[in-house]
Amino acid sequence: MDSLKNIRNFCIIAHVDHGKTTLSDRLLESTETVTKREMKEQLLDSMDLERERGITIKAHPVCMLYHAKDGQDYRFSLIDTPGHVDFSYEVSRSLAAAEGALLLIDAAQGVEAQTVANAHLAISQDLVIIPVINKIDLPGANLDLCLHQLEEVLAIPAEEAILASAKEGIGISEILEAVVEHVPPPRLADYPQTRVLIFDSVYDAYKGVICYVRMFSGSLKRGDKILMMSDNVKAELKEVGIFTPAMKETSELTAGNSGYVVTNIKAVSDIKIGDTITLEKEPAVDMLSGFQEVRPMVYSGIYPLDTSDYQKLKTSMGKLRLNDSAFTFQAESSVALGFGFRCGFLGLLHMEIVQERIRREYDVDIIATYPSVVYKLKTTDHKFMKVDNPVNLPDPETIAYLEEPMIVATIHIPSSFIGDILALVMDKRGFCEHTETLDETRLMLTCRLPLNEVLVDFNDKLKSITKGYGSMDYEFSDYQQSKLVKLDILVNGESVDAFSSIVHVDKAASKGRELCKKLKDILPRQMFKIPVQATIGGKVIARETLSAYRKDVTAKCYGGDITRKKKLLEKQKKGKKRMKQIGKVSIPQEAFIDILKNNS
Repeated sequence: MDSLKNIRNFCIIAHVDHGKTTLSDRLLESTETVTKREMKEQLLDSMDLERERGITIKAHPVCMLYHAKDGQDYRFSLIDTPGHVDFSYEVSRSLAAAEGALLLIDAAQGVEAQTVANAHLAISQDLVIIPVINKIDLPGANLDLCLHQLEEVLAIPAEEAILASAKEGIGISEILEAVVEHVPPPRLADYPQTRVLIFDSVYDAYKGVICYVRMFSGSLKRGDKILMMSDNVKAELKEVGIFTPAMKETSELTAGNSGYVVTNIKAVSDIKIGDTITLEKEPAVDMLSGFQEVRPMVYSGIYPLDTSDYQKLKTSMGKLRLNDSAFTFQAESSVALGFGFRCGFLGLLHMEIVQERIRREYDVDIIATYPSVVYKLKTTDHKFMKVDNPVNLPDPETIAYLEEPMIVATIHIPSSFIGDILALVMDKRGFCEHTETLDETRLMLTCRLPLNEVLVDFNDKLKSITKGYGSMDYEFSDYQQSKLVKLDILVNGESVDAFSSIVHVDKAASKGRELCKKLKDILPRQMFKIPVQATIGGKVIARETLSAYRKDVTAKCYGGDITRKKKLLEKQKKGKKRMKQIGKVSIPQEAFIDILKNNS
């Protein structure tokens, strides 16, 4: 039965919340891979966070057996993928391990930004695309619009679309038959040596590193000596198996199948996602074309609230790094926050998920600094540097110019909101390169924006302006020179590094005023006045003054000469001045947490 012509490898791709995981549930039920008793909603979403938020964070593989209408049995290897733009690297890895893709479109929402992005990813990897219009049972479903957009935006013939409802189980058998008919058998299986693609890895406390693999040619079994082709690391296989969707050990993995392998490798750094595994005794010459190494786009400092948790935080980050190859970290220290880590993420959702996982899975209370991106700069003595932390920015006089990362954003919106969205893009220092009409009601804008401006609240504002109907996808474009400055916050004349940020010169004054106001409200009062200042290269651009506690020294003067009161107040004034010179303002941890939470 496991002959190559009876194997189908495919994945499900779509925009966020278009029903990928629900469709996976129905396919598992229909093929009787999971019994009714074991079935639960979002079966493939194993993380609590995925279930709570209703999103897929990690790609989930599963093997299914299907008895087709032609009387033959087929083995399906399905990968359920995330939809959010931050996790597009998970999608690219899943596509590299498949020959076909089910492209889901929400009947009520139509073709959205990530639908287009994921479809283009699949087309670029020469995958067969089977379009599925999902949620046709919804009262707001607009099938004519979806079929029109399918042809106009994605250039896929409308008659190829399968109408389905994953929730109600409509169209499931048609989808399974379409996979048999249209998805080709495994490619590259006739290569003479064993070649296996690692498309994911997770860490298990008992087994160590578990690699999720797609077999392209040859076979693997327990006890085989293997070689990682990118860095020549050698290992021995302790276990091989498939996903049903739980891990199930098998005697061997053969060409065309997907599954997992457990090796004697314990160090995370020795396993690279996208690497090719081959046999040590008969190594392959050519590596499989995997996917590019993922580079973080957003950086943030993560510090333990309790300094004694530093080692615990370090260990938990090491384990997270194993389960999430796109997450990077390195140790750093801050005068205000103590010892912590500089962490790299793919985007803001990715950052949020990692922080939440550290808090829940490893029980560490943490605080994160304001997210920033990687800037490039040229110094006056012709040296080039990369800066991901404002603290490391050199003296302004030594900088010839600064460059910031730019993105090209594809924004899908109802046409009635175009004015407000263009105003938002301009407010974020971007501009619209061109506009495309998708149909009578929807537009697609292609905009160029600085990544730093999109980080925090762009998506939220887009959703609120378009009443939830807008969607966005973006990709990194290049670096561009900008008038950027380092904004420092001084409290009582001393710089607080945790509040430093790199901002555009036009926005520096308003951001400085905002931070000073927040600090004035949060900082505890002292016995003397405290100036809170925002500065750029030593020049003060905003200031707030925190007033002092004042003892009423004139209370004992009832009546009498006014000069007695003046003498006492003058004496108090001198005391306050002396106190200010020797007084230190220690900013409590709560103030940092409040400010950083407000900023995030």
